[in-house]
Amino acid sequence: MQLMPVVATYANCSKEDILLHYASVLRVDPFGKSRLINIATSYFELHPDLETLSDLPLSLRLTEFPKAGRFLLFLMLHGYLHPGYDYLVERKLCGFWHELEASPIKSDIDSFLLGAQKAGFSEKVSIRVASQTIARLLIQSGKSLHELKASDLSDLANACRERKDATGQGWEHYKIALTAAERILFHLGVLESPPKPCLVPKSFLVRMSDTHPALQSSLIEYLERKSGTCRLKTVSSLATRLSHFGRFISKCDPELTSIRDLERRRHIEPYLNSIATAINSRTGKPITTADQARRILAVTCFFRDITEWGWEDIPSRILIFRSDMPRLPDPLPRYIPIDADRRLTLALRSSNHRLAADALLLARATGLRIGELLDLELDCIHEIPNNGSWLKVPLGKLDTERMVPLMRRRSQSLTLLLLHEVAEGH
Repeated sequence: MQLMPVVATYANCSKEDILLHYASVLRVDPFGKSRLINIATSYFELHPDLETLSDLPLSLRLTEFPKAGRFLLFLMLHGYLHPGYDYLVERKLCGFWHELEASPIKSDIDSFLLGAQKAGFSEKVSIRVASQTIARLLIQSGKSLHELKASDLSDLANACRERKDATGQGWEHYKIALTAAERILFHLGVLESPPKPCLVPKSFLVRMSDTHPALQSSLIEYLERKSGTCRLKTVSSLATRLSHFGRFISKCDPELTSIRDLERRRHIEPYLNSIATAINSRTGKPITTADQARRILAVTCFFRDITEWGWEDIPSRILIFRSDMPRLPDPLPRYIPIDADRRLTLALRSSNHRLAADALLLARATGLRIGELLDLELDCIHEIPNNGSWLKVPLGKLDTERMVPLMRRRSQSLTLLLLHEVAEGH
């Protein structure tokens, strides 16, 4: 890996001017300021123009003169020093937010944080992204926030990849922060296009590449057909389960010529037995009973659908029966003991967080799901003559809406109170 040298861009500033500037931004007691100035002076004596650092390997640049960390941060934040992305991804910018107040890049960082919050990022995530990516981009490029280009983000990402190749250290936190920074810069109008998705779905041909040749084309055509009526995530899950079946048949009977030649005793029953002992590739543990049922159901639906559609290559008989499905556990939901229910109700009624407490009380009184509760509209209470008050629940998990009778006055009053607090902006 070619190391980028630590290069000073002092312009026309002398060593004395830089030290005076450094002294003016230090916010410490006189004794501490004198000590920090002495450290900076000693560093200049060791590296008068910093050009001697260009021949040092990165490991030495990171460890030499550790007491000068604050002075080096000052040089970077004020545009005197552009140390290279290889140096920046290795070093933590300790004291960045403290020293930022007096630096010229503060306005750019503030603009980025404001744009991040408008784009929907939390304050914590915005601060993390700003320090991990934007700060390093501004330091190394010497540009303002609105002058940054997509190539600058690529340079930082390349430095992270080179570090991984050299040291084996992962860069997932940088990758996530770079994606978030790219999205925020797009919302701010700095970049012309949003970031590309981190995970691009593979084509059905790729996902079915190792399945049995006799099944491969039919499985791909089936998934393409299901894409017209099912959601993308549903079809992706279906592809995963059918690929398990296709790979098993490839190992079980490599000489199979068509789907019509599939036999229950020779192919299907061994597959059902293998599902009972299948291992989850992510956790390394046996798959759940529900997942076993999904894998069997995917193959069952495949056979049933292509038969109903009149395809030429179909099973000669029914191969999977209802009795082949594993019995799913059906535990009864645990009830809340009466004394615990009373304590919970009292705690909610006495809570100072009225919006959340009233929302939970309303959910308990009407049986709403959390998602349904969050989607309630301001005019959700309907008064029907001679039939009392009804709560209109919007489209939810099952894509249906329903009316819930408010039999008790408390349910109606809680609903009105909750809607009033929402309308007031709490």
